[in-house]
Amino acid sequence: MFSLNRRTPLRRRSVTAVAVLGAALALTATTAPGANAAPKPGKDRVHVQPGEAYMGVGQRVHEGAPAEEPSMGVMAPTDGVQGIDVSHWQGAINWGSVRNSGIQFAWIKATEGTTYKDDRFSANYTGAYNAGVIRGAYHFARPDVSNGATQANYFASSGGGWSRDNLTLPGVLDIEHNPYGAMCYGLSTTAMRSWITDFYNTYKARTSRDVVIYTTASWWNTCTGSWSGMGGKSPLWAAHWGASSPTIPAGFPTWTVWQYTSTGSVPGVSGNTDRNQFNGSRDRLLALANNT
Repeated sequence: MFSLNRRTPLRRRSVTAVAVLGAALALTATTAPGANAAPKPGKDRVHVQPGEAYMGVGQRVHEGAPAEEPSMGVMAPTDGVQGIDVSHWQGAINWGSVRNSGIQFAWIKATEGTTYKDDRFSANYTGAYNAGVIRGAYHFARPDVSNGATQANYFASSGGGWSRDNLTLPGVLDIEHNPYGAMCYGLSTTAMRSWITDFYNTYKARTSRDVVIYTTASWWNTCTGSWSGMGGKSPLWAAHWGASSPTIPAGFPTWTVWQYTSTGSVPGVSGNTDRNQFNGSRDRLLALANNT
């Protein structure tokens, strides 16, 4: 309760009462059951323009993934070697805080298709390195705009290169549901296999490394026809949110990295960010980084 001094002018009393009422309503809104404390960050946008795609956006478009997947509670794999993936949607990142929170690795969007370079890539790539985060770059595939070799060359020349410096991971081919149109980018399963093979061969010729493949089981099994041709070449980064373990796409023996949520929280990053777990110890992560 509050009281108004009788000598307070009427206009001032009215303004004060409105302010108090507004504060009370704001408090109720933030504490009521089911209230949303903050608006969704830009990364959760489903409708994106060319160049704006990020890891998992295709899953939201084609599989109807909710902005908030079911909470994993105690099943959340927050132990082990933890990492994140980011793009310009996260804005400016405090990489020192990220590393101090226990995050050991990160993949950062570098390119998309043949013409788009993420405008936060350079800052993120350098910032992660300086903070001691083992980092790599990823390419959002657009099989509908060029062949795989062209995009692999663009990626390798625009941040997707590799060096044995104890802090650089091999590049990632992010190949998932098309957020801009037909799920499989208008390619047959045979044509998609050829596209991926061309990207892989070109990237390896440019960098000496096997590209990591990020995908979902549903996309891979549908758009490549459950192809087993990459299982013995590329490490798998499986995206499967809100599950106790990831579903493995056909042809891969196991997962190397698991993206287990798209709505994670990490100090130093504003809003939601993807959280990932590496399938092994830090020594094995460094072995992947250094090709040893």
